Amino acid sequence: MINKRQFYINGAWVNPSATNDHPVINPSTEEPCAIISLGGQADTDAAVAAARAAFPAWMATSPADRIAYVEKILEVYKTRAEDLAQAMSLEMGAPITMSRESQVTSGTWHISNFITAARAFQFDAPLGDHAPNDRIIHEAVGVIGMITPWNWPMNQVTLKVIAGLIAGCTMVLKPSEESPLDALIFAEIVGAAGLPRGVFNLVNGDGAGVGSQLTTHPEVDMISFTGSARAGRLISKSAADTLKRVSLELGGKGANLIFADADDKAVRRGVIHCMNNTGQSCNAPTRMLVQREIYDRAVEEAAAVAASIKVGPAHEEGRHIGPVVNAAQFAKIQDLIQKGIDEGARLVAGGTGRPDGLNRGFFVKPTVFADVTNEMTIAREEIFGPVLSIIPFETEEEGLAIANDTPYGLTNYVQTGDPARANRLARALRSGMVEMNGKSLSAGAPFGGMKQSGHGREGGKWGIEDFLEVKAVSGWTPGA
Repeated sequence: MINKRQFYINGAWVNPSATNDHPVINPSTEEPCAIISLGGQADTDAAVAAARAAFPAWMATSPADRIAYVEKILEVYKTRAEDLAQAMSLEMGAPITMSRESQVTSGTWHISNFITAARAFQFDAPLGDHAPNDRIIHEAVGVIGMITPWNWPMNQVTLKVIAGLIAGCTMVLKPSEESPLDALIFAEIVGAAGLPRGVFNLVNGDGAGVGSQLTTHPEVDMISFTGSARAGRLISKSAADTLKRVSLELGGKGANLIFADADDKAVRRGVIHCMNNTGQSCNAPTRMLVQREIYDRAVEEAAAVAASIKVGPAHEEGRHIGPVVNAAQFAKIQDLIQKGIDEGARLVAGGTGRPDGLNRGFFVKPTVFADVTNEMTIAREEIFGPVLSIIPFETEEEGLAIANDTPYGLTNYVQTGDPARANRLARALRSGMVEMNGKSLSAGAPFGGMKQSGHGREGGKWGIEDFLEVKAVSGWTPGA
C-alpha cells in the first residue's frame, strides 16, 4: 500500500493539519492501492498564503528566467516518465502501454510547446507605430487555484501549471482525489527543478473540500478548472462572490460527420478515437453522423471494429482499453447503455455488464448503438465511457444541424473528400475545435470550447494569455 499523506506547501512536504485519510482505488481490481489525505481549510490557507507571499518576486522574474525553470522541469520530467506512467496506470486505469505512450507524453508535448510559445511571446511591447508613447504590458493574474481531473492527469496538470509559471503566476494545485499519485510525483519534479519556494503548491482534496475552499478564497485571484459542466456551474457561482476570473474546460458531445466521399479509414478511425482512454476524453467523437448512402456499411464496420477492441487490466502490456475510473462511473455508464436500449436505439456491439472473463474491476464493453436520434439520452448526455451513437443524415445541411444541436461545443470532426465542404463546415460548426479527415491539431493550437463546454483556452500562446492581465500604459518613454 502506497502512503502519500503529505502535501507540498512552500517548497516542503508537510503533514496535513488534521487526519482525513482517503483510499485511492485501483479500478482494475476494485482494491485500495494507496492512501492520501484530504486537506482542510488550514491546509488550503497555508498553501494560498505561500503562493501569495511568493507572487511579487515570481512575477518580477524575467520571462527568460521563468522559461529556464520550465526547461529544467521538462528535463526532470523526462527522467520520471516511467514513474508517472506506472502511477497513472495504477490509479485511473490507463493501460500501461497507453500510459507510457500517450498519458506521459502529453505532458512532455505541452511543456515543450509552451517553451516554444513563451520564447516568441511579447510580454511588453509598444501599442503600435501610431502611438510610440503607449505600452502594452502583459502581467500575471496572481494566485491561481488549479483544479484538474483524473482522465488525462498530466495533460491537464501541465497545461495549467506550466502556462501559469511562464505567465508569472503562483499557484495551488488540487488534483483529482481519484488520480493524485501522478500529481505528487509532479510536485517532486518541480522541487527537483529548484523552483522558488511557494511558487507551486499542492494540496490533495475533493471538490466539496479543498476545491470549494480555493474557489471562495479571497486571496485566490483565478480558478482554472477542468471537469464536468455541473461542477463548472457550481464553481462559477462560488467564484462570483469574490469576482474571480474563471477558466473552464468542461464536457463535450462531439459529432463526427462522415460523408459518402470520406476515405476508407474514416469509420474505423472514428470508433478507435471514441474508445481511446476507455471513452474517458471530453473531446471524444461520441456521436457518429453518417450520410445515408454509406450508413448501413458504416454501422456494420463500426460494430466489427468495436467487437475487435480488447479490454483488460491496466497493468498488462498491449493495445487494449482498461477499466473506467471508479464504481460511480461504471454504474452511470451501465445505466446509460440500458437507457439507450430502452429508448429504442439498435444495439450492434457491446451492451450492459462486464466483458467476458472480467468479473472484477470497472470494465465496460465497447458499445455501439445504431439508429440513434439526436433526442435520445445517449445522444444528449456525456457518457464518458466507451459508447458510440450512430445517427444517419441525408444532406450537409441536416448533418450540420444535428451536429450543432447539443448544449456542448468542444470538438467536432469532419470526414469528407470535398475540401470546400470541409472548410464550410469548419466555419459553421459551433465548437472551439474542428478536426478534419484524421488530422490532429498541431503543436501550439488552443484547446477549449464554446457553450456548455466552457470558456478560456489552454495550450500555446493562448494558454499563456489565459493567465495574464493586459495593462495599457500611456506616457511611456522608450529606452528609459
